[in-house]
Amino acid sequence: MQLLVSLNKFLEKHMPLITPIGVIIGVLFAGNLEGFAFLIPWIFAFITFSGSLSSNFSSLQRVVAHPFPLLIAMFILHIIMPLWAWSIGFITFHGDIYTMTGLILGMIIPTGITSFLWVTIYRGNIALTLSIILIDTLLSPFIVPLTLSLFVGERVEMDIIHIMKGLLGMVVVPSLIGMLLNQLTKGKVRDVWSPRLSPFSKLCLGIVVMINGAVVAPYLRNIDVKLVGIAVTVFIIAFTGYLFSFLLSTLLKRDKETVIALTFSGGMRNISAGAVLAVSYFPAAVAVPVVIGMLFQQILASLFGVVIDRYFQYKEVKKAKVA
Repeated sequence: MQLLVSLNKFLEKHMPLITPIGVIIGVLFAGNLEGFAFLIPWIFAFITFSGSLSSNFSSLQRVVAHPFPLLIAMFILHIIMPLWAWSIGFITFHGDIYTMTGLILGMIIPTGITSFLWVTIYRGNIALTLSIILIDTLLSPFIVPLTLSLFVGERVEMDIIHIMKGLLGMVVVPSLIGMLLNQLTKGKVRDVWSPRLSPFSKLCLGIVVMINGAVVAPYLRNIDVKLVGIAVTVFIIAFTGYLFSFLLSTLLKRDKETVIALTFSGGMRNISAGAVLAVSYFPAAVAVPVVIGMLFQQILASLFGVVIDRYFQYKEVKKAKVA
C-alpha cells in the first residue's frame, strides 16, 4: 500500500513531464501503438470509475441544488469558446471553411473525460466536475449539430445513438457505478480502493496520450506553412480555453476547489471523440485542427495545474502577511 502511495505522489509531481513525453513516444512509435486505439474507451471508463469513487449522489445533488458554477462551465464551453474559435478562425483562415469548421468543432465537443483525473490530482471539486461531464455528455448529440449549423450554416448528420452509447459507456455508467459503491459502503470503498487505483489512473492517462499521439502521427508527416499556422492557431485557442476558465472563475470569486474544476472542465475537450467525429463526417481538412488539438491538451493541463497551485500559494502567503 505504501508503495502505491509513493508511486502516486511521484506521478502527481511529474505529470507535466508524463504527458508531453507520452505524445512524443506515441508519434515516434505510431506503427506499434496505433493498433491499440480500441482500448481508449475502456481506459477512459477505468479512469472515470477510479475518480468517481471519491464522489456520491449527495454531493451531486448539492451541485444541482446550487447550479451557478455548472452554468458558468456550460457558458464557457458552449458560448464563449465557440464564439472565440469562430472569431480566430475567421481572422486567420477567412475563406477556408473546412479549417474554420474544424476549429469550431474542436471547441463544441463535450468536455474531456480526463478533466476528471486532473481535478482529482489537484484536489478540486470532484462532484462539480462529474456533473459537468455527465450533463455535457448527455447534451452533446444535440449541442454539436445545432452549434455547427449556427456557425457554418450546414447541418451535420451523426449517428446519435452510437455516439451516445460510446459516451455513456466511457463516462456515465462507470461514474454511476463508482458513486453507487461509495454511497452504499458509506465511503469505505473510497478509503480502501481510491488510494490503490489512483496511480494506475495516472499511468492510464499516459497510455491514452501515447495512443492518441500514435493516431495523430499520420497527419503530421507533411509539415508545411499552413499546417504550422493551423497548429499555432489551435494552440492559442486551446490555451485561452484554460485561461478564460481560470480568469472567469477567479473574477467571480469562486473557492479553490471550484476554480480547479472550472479551469480543467472549461479548458479540456473529449478530443478523441472529436477526432473520430471529424474523420467520420467531414473532409480531411476539417479533421486536421481537431487532431492537432490532441497534441496540446494534456500539456496545457499540466501547465495550468502549476499555474493554479502557484496562484493559490501566492494568495495564502499574501493573506498570512496581512494577518
